[in-house]
Amino acid sequence: MSHEKIETNIGWMAILIAVVISFGGLAEIVPLMYQAEAVKPIAGITPYPALQLAGRDIYVREGCYNCHSQMVRTLRHETERYGHYSLAGESVYDRPFQWGSKRTGPDLARIGGRYSNDWHRAHLINPRDVVPVSNMPGYPWMANVPVDASATVRNMRALQTLGDPYTDAQIDAAAADVAGKTELDALIAYLQGLGLQAPKG
Repeated sequence: MSHEKIETNIGWMAILIAVVISFGGLAEIVPLMYQAEAVKPIAGITPYPALQLAGRDIYVREGCYNCHSQMVRTLRHETERYGHYSLAGESVYDRPFQWGSKRTGPDLARIGGRYSNDWHRAHLINPRDVVPVSNMPGYPWMANVPVDASATVRNMRALQTLGDPYTDAQIDAAAADVAGKTELDALIAYLQGLGLQAPKG
């Protein structure tokens, strides 16, 4: 088939573009399915405990990933600021994963342990109390909303079905683990756990 026929026939053009994109996608995706470092957790990485998982769900629900990536790139200025570049094995249990390069706020891949719980609480309630130039919205209502224990249990069961190694005992204890906790507590627990198992340096 000549180029002229392809370029003047929109149907053939669409079919051939779809074929090319499909082959390109397969060439990038299939090798990752067999690459051990992309499918095995790094040392110390385990599925999120109930409270952190609830916090992660809130993080995704509120769209925090739209302004904060969780992927330190291999560029020198990034590793000097945030620490070791991100590894696929850190995100094995993330569904959906939070990698990306869009940053309105700082990357949060290594935020765990950098600030106290009180700092995070003040920052989430009114960011300008701790960072005067911040354009981040506040989330004060989270301090009064209890964690939905039944949703956390359902989520853990679904993740167990997908292959996350949650035990039945962990799932049975999940409701008690989040009892009396607010959405703000859960979100802080999630943030405090980010990057703790990452390689140093």
